Amino acid sequence: MTKHFQNEILRLKKKILHVAAMVEESLQRAVAAITGSDGELAKEVIGADPDIDIEEIEVEEECLKILALHQPVAIDLRYVIAVLKINSDLERIADLAVNIAERAVTLAGFDRTPVPFDLDEMLDMTMKMVRDSVDALVSSDTAKAHHVCLFDDEIDGRHERAFKIIKDKIKSQPDLTEYYVCLLSVSTYLERIADHATNIAEDVVYMIEGEIVRHQL
Repeated sequence: MTKHFQNEILRLKKKILHVAAMVEESLQRAVAAITGSDGELAKEVIGADPDIDIEEIEVEEECLKILALHQPVAIDLRYVIAVLKINSDLERIADLAVNIAERAVTLAGFDRTPVPFDLDEMLDMTMKMVRDSVDALVSSDTAKAHHVCLFDDEIDGRHERAFKIIKDKIKSQPDLTEYYVCLLSVSTYLERIADHATNIAEDVVYMIEGEIVRHQL
């Protein structure tokens, strides 16, 4: 590996970790906007999304440049491919954080009404999945990556239960239909974020071990 190529890889690592930090912060703020009924904080999350998009494009361009100029092989090739895929998943998590923030703006306009399902636990679990998948990337920790994947089914199950509960609530309280639909949307977004966190964890395993574990865990 040439010194120039080493520097390119190091710069790429710094860029993807910067994107990951921005996305994690965006999701944390969106979650805080939901739990705190903070419409202004939610609007800040929405307004910051273009900055993440710019960083995501720069990472993609860096990956393509490395592939074109250096034609890496073996673990270096896996690393660049994994970063490309992880970058895409991070961008989608950021978009879903914006979706959650948009729902937070709507929900903040309602009087305090009890949430009929375990939203706080879903928020905490999903945040942990994202945080741990990024930590696995930073530390090249396949054990932590595998652990993230184990939580995906749990989030899926909680979302299915939320759907059933919300359906019954809309029938019994049709005047709160918009409120309950917003809550269900948040649950849906969390389920999708968990999927993307799982994708990141699986790509960390691929990057380090060269094994494609998608559909196996």
